[in-house]
Amino acid sequence: MTFISTSKSESGVPERLLTANRRGRDIWEFAVAYGLIMLALWTPRPWQTYLSLTALVWVLLVMWRSFDGWRAMGFRVVGLWRSSWVVAVALALAAAAVGLAAHLQTLHAPASPELFLERYWSYTIWSFLQEFLLLNFFLLRLLRLVANRYLAALTATVLFALAHLPSPILTVLTLIWGYAACLIFQRYRNIYIPAISHAILGICIAITIPGPVDHNMRVGLGYLTYREHSHHHANRQRSQIDHTVSTVACVIADAPTRRS
Repeated sequence: MTFISTSKSESGVPERLLTANRRGRDIWEFAVAYGLIMLALWTPRPWQTYLSLTALVWVLLVMWRSFDGWRAMGFRVVGLWRSSWVVAVALALAAAAVGLAAHLQTLHAPASPELFLERYWSYTIWSFLQEFLLLNFFLLRLLRLVANRYLAALTATVLFALAHLPSPILTVLTLIWGYAACLIFQRYRNIYIPAISHAILGICIAITIPGPVDHNMRVGLGYLTYREHSHHHANRQRSQIDHTVSTVACVIADAPTRRS
């Protein structure tokens, strides 16, 4: 005679039912968050701002409701030193790109450390938020939904890259970096290293590739509506606060603002 397991949790609910419920909840949370992000990327303002804030609120509520734990989310110092080589590689790649850009005369870095910090301090925060969304929200759910951890990482990476369309440069680069970040996170379970590396590489792109080439690192509808002359004029009048409001909720979508 074959017996079917009916083991129960402390609440008295069969474990397999809990697992099925958790999978269904993960799929629902995942789909809504990604759908809101994609809608925000392809919707003109002011609706883009409303959808972005809705996506942000949804992610925060979901993370609060189904908290995975600080250790699982990588908020710890364990593994920080062992994975520091990732930051060293990012710095080396950035240095090489800066040197090449200087040779090609496409380098447009701020004139002083003060201006550099003023212009890019916010992108460091956005880098952390993007990695938080990629690794803590999407990847952790995919690891529960997909048996193969490499397939889970690849799926998260493809979705991450699709959010950077139609920019060919950012789409390709996020395919490479997204997969690397997922594997690094799975190995060391530390979110700080991917976030720091993301900031280094993102700022490197911002100061080495001319705005007209990558449309000022815009994605979605913003990439298609980019106009060099109008964007240059807007940057002169656009405050840091305005940039924050327009990008904080679409943490997967935006990049540092260039100012000539």
